[in-house]
Amino acid sequence: MGQPVRDYLLTLCVTAAVTYLLTGPVRKFAIAVGAMPAIRARDVHREPTPRLGGIAMFGGLCAGLIVADHLHNLKGVFELSNEPRALLSGAALIWLIGVLDDKFEIDALIKLGGQMIAAAVMVIQGLTILWLPIPGVGTVALTQWQGTLLTVALVVITINAVNFVDGLDGLAAGMVCIASAAFFLYAYRLWMGYGIEAAAPATLFAAILMGMCLGFLPHNMHPARIFMGDSGSMLIGLVLAAGAISITGQVDPDNMKIFFEGSERGATHAMFPVFIPLVLPLTIIAIPAADLILAIVRRTWNGQSPFAADRGHLHHRLLEIGHSHSRAVLIMYFWSAIIAFGAVAYSVHSASMWIVFTIIAASAVGLVLLLMPRFTPRAPHWANRMVPPRYRRRAAERASSSLSHAHEEKPALVASGAQQGSADARMGEEDAERAPVAVGVSGVNGATAIGARSRFPDRRSIDSSR
Repeated sequence: MGQPVRDYLLTLCVTAAVTYLLTGPVRKFAIAVGAMPAIRARDVHREPTPRLGGIAMFGGLCAGLIVADHLHNLKGVFELSNEPRALLSGAALIWLIGVLDDKFEIDALIKLGGQMIAAAVMVIQGLTILWLPIPGVGTVALTQWQGTLLTVALVVITINAVNFVDGLDGLAAGMVCIASAAFFLYAYRLWMGYGIEAAAPATLFAAILMGMCLGFLPHNMHPARIFMGDSGSMLIGLVLAAGAISITGQVDPDNMKIFFEGSERGATHAMFPVFIPLVLPLTIIAIPAADLILAIVRRTWNGQSPFAADRGHLHHRLLEIGHSHSRAVLIMYFWSAIIAFGAVAYSVHSASMWIVFTIIAASAVGLVLLLMPRFTPRAPHWANRMVPPRYRRRAAERASSSLSHAHEEKPALVASGAQQGSADARMGEEDAERAPVAVGVSGVNGATAIGARSRFPDRRSIDSSR
């Protein structure tokens, strides 16, 4: 059991290293060809940033597949299955469409058509859903058209869910990395725990996807030096969907050997907690999926196209209630980890109530983190030098308190001076709060100083989608 883990770890490290090393040259190439769109109305960054990061991620994907093909414990995946080649074909097509969009801003309907074609290419090469385990019914075999339609829908939904959440530095790559880590644990358990060879391709896809995200994240964390663009977000969405399709629609429930009451229906019902996290990848990437559904409903309700860009995404709302850029990203990571690893843990021990209690407790902690911007603690004067700058009392507050103290000693003349000083202090404090966005004070980068929506500079129109 240890040898496959080392091979997967080597594949992950090679993928991450190639992605990391390629991102720097890709950034210079993106700047040279002008793949740096102007700041748009919904953007939270303040300086034009190059895109095309998906080029480096695609290079990492190719490197990971090549290395895995030459490893003793993983080359059997390529000999017994055509799924890695199907993934590479679909990924190359969707990556090419993303690169063209990052440079030339192609129409949303053209991108949607390209996503469907990429999914169809994978279906033609055998990466499709063949059957579904349904509790109370058993294993339902799908016809060719049913499997094709379900596979294409799953790929398109997952790609757009990841693309929609790509709005803050490091958000999409981090959330997909968390999802792929949970996915890897589940797929590896099916392969090594139950001896199901059909789960090996999905395990490989998850390891490579983790490497792609980990290699790109150092360049993409706030403040980002490069964006993955549609060439990256659509690529990692397709890889995640391919793994879910492989393990959900290709693994035969009969091979699990966990029959209940001697019937296939009972076996499917007994294994439902294991399959439910991966029946749709939306369970693993529930946060991006929820954001996608809310965006479609919101835009349709307002009479807009579902593909129209706006500032109503979940990460935008986190910024508006007072979270900094980095904190909003970490909160989204936290919720993704709760859902992804909670689902995997429940699939392993569905009868344990401790897992449910742990998920509830973690969710309560997450709600507290969401509300914390409304409570801004301030340290006492004597502790000003021992706490982070954000919790120190401002000079204006100290001046106000000293003036109020002088007011008690000299109630006649000093009172008016104290009131004037307090008013000046409040005005100075308000100016200091507005300065980072309006003037661009040194030391403030990106969206770290963004609070309410009114602080965003007004822009006339939204030119294109990120």
